[in-house]
Amino acid sequence: MIDSTADRSHIFDRGGHLYMVGAAVFTGLAGAAAAVLFRLLIRAAQALAFGGLDGPGHLLDEGLLAEAHDPIEVARQLPWYWRVGVPAAGGLVVGPLIYFFAREARGHGVPEVMKAVAVRGGIIRARVVGIKALASAVCIGTGGSVGREGPIVQIGSAFGSTVGQWLGLNTMGVRTLVGCGAAAGISATFNAPIAGAIFAAEIIVGHFAVTQFTPIVISSVVATVISRFFLGNFPAFRVPDYEIVSPFELLPYMATGILAGLIAVAFIRALSASEQLFEWLPTPEYLSAAIGGALVGLIALGRPEIYGVGYTTISLALAGSLSAISMAWLVLAKITATSITLGSGGSGGIFAPSLFLGAMAGGVVGTLVEQYFPGATASSGAYALVTMGAVVAATTHAPISAIIIIFELTQTIDIIPALMTACVISTTVSQLLNRDSIYTSKLRRQGIDIYEAEDPNVLKGLFVRDVVDSSPEVIPESANFQTILDLVVQSNHSQFFVLSASGDLLGAISLSEVRRLIYEQEALRHLVVARDLVDTDLPRVTVEDDLSIVMQMFSGSDVDEVAVVDVHAPGRLVGTIREKDVIEATNREQLRRDLAGSFSSSVSAVGKGKTVDLGGGYQLQEVVAPPHMLGRSLQELAIRERTGVQVLLVRTRGDGTAQGRAVRVAGAVERFEEGDTLVVAGTREGLDALAQLKTAP
Repeated sequence: MIDSTADRSHIFDRGGHLYMVGAAVFTGLAGAAAAVLFRLLIRAAQALAFGGLDGPGHLLDEGLLAEAHDPIEVARQLPWYWRVGVPAAGGLVVGPLIYFFAREARGHGVPEVMKAVAVRGGIIRARVVGIKALASAVCIGTGGSVGREGPIVQIGSAFGSTVGQWLGLNTMGVRTLVGCGAAAGISATFNAPIAGAIFAAEIIVGHFAVTQFTPIVISSVVATVISRFFLGNFPAFRVPDYEIVSPFELLPYMATGILAGLIAVAFIRALSASEQLFEWLPTPEYLSAAIGGALVGLIALGRPEIYGVGYTTISLALAGSLSAISMAWLVLAKITATSITLGSGGSGGIFAPSLFLGAMAGGVVGTLVEQYFPGATASSGAYALVTMGAVVAATTHAPISAIIIIFELTQTIDIIPALMTACVISTTVSQLLNRDSIYTSKLRRQGIDIYEAEDPNVLKGLFVRDVVDSSPEVIPESANFQTILDLVVQSNHSQFFVLSASGDLLGAISLSEVRRLIYEQEALRHLVVARDLVDTDLPRVTVEDDLSIVMQMFSGSDVDEVAVVDVHAPGRLVGTIREKDVIEATNREQLRRDLAGSFSSSVSAVGKGKTVDLGGGYQLQEVVAPPHMLGRSLQELAIRERTGVQVLLVRTRGDGTAQGRAVRVAGAVERFEEGDTLVVAGTREGLDALAQLKTAP
C-alpha cells in the first residue's frame, strides 16, 4: 500500500484547487483594500467639490459607511452657477482621464467586465484599477448621478485579472479570479458577502460551477471580514421593522413589481438613447463628460437629490419622510440625470440609481395604498424597500442577486416574501418588454450577444496562452549551416526562429527548407546561412488571440508552427504554438462540451465499474485508479498515447458516494491519490487495454 504521506506537492500546482484558493484569498484582501480606498477617494472629492467636510481628518472619524456630509444640503446653499459648474468641472477631469488612459473605464463598468470574460478570456488591463477608481471618485464626488458598485466591480475584476495573468493561469483560471475580484468588491462595499458571491457568479462568470464558485465565495468572505474591520458591521440602510400586515398586501406588492419592471425598461432605454446621442454629437469625446456634467447640474437646480449616490434620499423614502409628488418627480429626474452622466462618458455604477428609482417609485405606491387602505397595510417605507429590489432585479435581469442584495443591505427578513414576489414579476415584465438587461444592452450595440448559445466553433473559447510553448527553438543570425543541422537533429520542432544580435525576431527557418539543402551540407557546413535562409514573411500571433485565428493561419499556409510574440512588442518572441497542440486543445474542449451537454446524463449515471455505451463503438466508464497510477500524473502515465483512452474527469475521495465526491477536470500534471476514480471514454478495445495496463511507462 502506498504511503499516504507520499509527495502531494501537486495540490499546489498552478491552477490547482489550493493554488486557486490562495489566489482567491489574496484577491479578496485586495478587493477589501480597494473598497476602503475608493470610499476615501469619494469622500475627498466631495470635500474638495462641495466643502462638505471640515478637513481630511474627518474622513475616517465619521465612519466610511455614512454618506458623510451629503452634498445635497450643502448644494442647496451654493449659488446656481456653482451647482452647475461643479459637475461640469468633474466631467472636465473625468473625460480626458478616461479617453487618454483607459477608455474601458467609461460608463458603469460591469458590461466591460462581462465583455472581457466572454470575449477576451478575462484579460483586463492593470491600469484600469487606478484609472477607474480615480475617474469614478471624481465623478461621484462632484455630483455625477451614479453609484459605487459598478466601479468597484470593475476595479476588483481588473485586479483579479492582473493577478491571474501575473500567475500565468489559463483562461479558466483568469476568469475565475475576475469573478473573485468582482465578488470581493461588492461584498466589501455593501457589507454583503452572500450577495457579492451570487452577483459575481450570476452576472460576471455566468454560472455556479463548483470549481469556480468556491474561490469566489472565499474571496467574498475574506473581503467582508477585512472591510468590517475598517468600516464596521452595519447594514447599508437602517430601516424600521416591517412585516406583511395582511394577505391583501400581496396585491399592491404585485402592482409594485409591474411598476418596477416598467421603470426599469424606461431606465434601460433612456441610458441606451443617451449613449447613442452623445456618440452622435460632433463634440470631442473627451469633452462630452463636461457637457453631461453641466446638464446634470441644471437638473440639480430643481432637484439636488439627484447628486451623487443618493443614499440619504433613499433613507428618507424608507422612513416615509418624503411626499408622493416629490418622489414621483425624483423618478423622472434620476432617470434623466443618470442617463446623461453615463451616456456622456462619466464613470459610475447603475446599482445605486436603481435602488433610488425603486425607493421613490415604491414610496409613491406605498403612500397611495396607505392613504386609501389605512390599517390594512404597512407604511410607505415597506413598499419603497420592496420596490428597490424589484427595480434592481428588472434592470439587471438577476432576481436572485437582487433579493439577496436587498436582504443584506437592510438585514430585514420579514419583508422577503413580498420582495420575492415583486422581484420575479418585475424581471418578467422587463424581459417581456426588453430582451437585454442594462448590462447587456450596451454589449449588444457592440455586436456581442452574451446570452447566445455557446459558439459551435470551440476554438473561439480557447486562447493562445492556453497552449503556448514558451521554449521555442531559436537560432542567432550568425549561425552556420552545421549549427542548424545539429539543432534539427535534436529538436522535434519544425520552425527554427532566427533572432538578431539585439534579440529581435527576424523570421524563421523551416524544416522543409533545411531538408532541401541537406545534400549540399558539405559545401555549406561552415558558411553563415541563417540570414540567407530565414523567411521574413512569418505569421505571428499574441497570447490574447483565440485559437480560431491560429487555425486559419495553419489552413492558409504550409507551416504547422507559428511564432507567438509579445502583445506590446511584436518583435519580441515569447513562444511558439503548434498545430498538433491546437488540435489537442480542440478535442479536449469538445469533449468537455459533450460531457456537460448531451453526455451529462450519462456521466451522472456512471457508477463505479459501470459502463455506458455512447454509440459508434465508444463507451464511457468509471474505474478506480489502480495502485500503479497512485502518485503519478497523466503526463507520466501516457494513458491516451498507450491505450487511446481519454481521461475526462477525476472524482476524489469523499463520503463514499458519487454525489459526495469532489469532481475535477483531469490535468496533465495532477497526480492521482488513493481512492480516486476516473471517468474515462474510449473504444471497447482501449478500455480493455486500460484495465490490463499494470505498469507505467
